[in-house]
Formats: sequence, structure tokens, C-alpha cells
Amino acid sequence: MTDIQELLLSRIRDVADYPEPGVMFKDITPLLADPAAFTALTDALAGIAESTGATKVVGLEARGFILGAPVSLRAGLGFIPVRKAGKLPGATLRQAYDLEYGSAEIEVHAEDLTSGDRVLIVDDVLATGGTAEAAIHLIQRAGAEVCGLAVLMELRFLGARARLEPTLAGAPLEALLQV
Repeated sequence: MTDIQELLLSRIRDVADYPEPGVMFKDITPLLADPAAFTALTDALAGIAESTGATKVVGLEARGFILGAPVSLRAGLGFIPVRKAGKLPGATLRQAYDLEYGSAEIEVHAEDLTSGDRVLIVDDVLATGGTAEAAIHLIQRAGAEVCGLAVLMELRFLGARARLEPTLAGAPLEALLQV
């Protein structure tokens, strides 16, 4: 394990039985509260943005906003929020996706992405991959290219990587931590 991985992992708190019995929630708020750890995380994700040739960073609601915005600033790129449906004013593109029990929709402003954009998607946790997959489709529908997906943590036992690889079509999936 690298020094940055040790630092990040040491600042993530396990919360048993949240939000329901049997779930071990990975709480990143201690990491965000530690300026050294948050800076290390931001620098690592900004390095991924630079290595992929991204021109914009998309952050997925809600913790993807917290991580993606400073990454875009550090890398000198624009930041685009992908929101839950109904949260953005004006013309939007919307993408539906399935959840374990039901479905949801996400949106982006239609004019925020163009055909010349190379987009890095940033989020905190990659679990089942449903939201990330919907974001990939949404970005592609806007005419932009997804140049990668970067997350703080991948919950490998849920199998999202295998689900997303065909949709990513060769773009990298980078997880700083795999648990």
C-alpha cells in the first residue's frame, strides 16, 4: 500500500449498520476535515485528470461535487455538476437508471458539454455502478467524450468495474482505494 493510500484509508471511518442493518458505511467526512488528507486526495485526482487529457470534470451529486470541484480547480479545468432530476433550472438532458429498489434520474445542463469536451467523471465511491453508468450515457448524449472515471474508493465485491468497462469503451477507471 502506498503512503497516500495509507493516509486516505486512515481517515475513512467505518459506520456499522448504516443506512440499514448489515451495511458497513464508509464515512469520508474525517478525510474531508483533514487538510493534509483532502489536499493529497485532490492532488491525486487532479493528476488523473491531467493524465487523461480531460477538458472538464463532472462531479456526481452529492459527494462528487465536494471532490470534483477542487480537482477541476487544481487541474485548471471547468467543473460540471450532474444533479438529481429536477434540481437544475433551464434546458437539461436527463438519464434514467435502475437502483436496487426502483429507479432514479440524473441531469446536466444541455449547454455545459460540447462535442470537443473530454470529461473525467469524479465521485467518492463506486458501488454498483448504476449512477456512474448513467452519467457516462448522459455525457455521451451531450456529445462529449468520457476520458475516464476516477473515484476515491471502489467497493470491489459489488462488481461495478465489470459492469462499466464496456460502457467506458477503453477509458480508464481509476480507484485510489479498493475495499
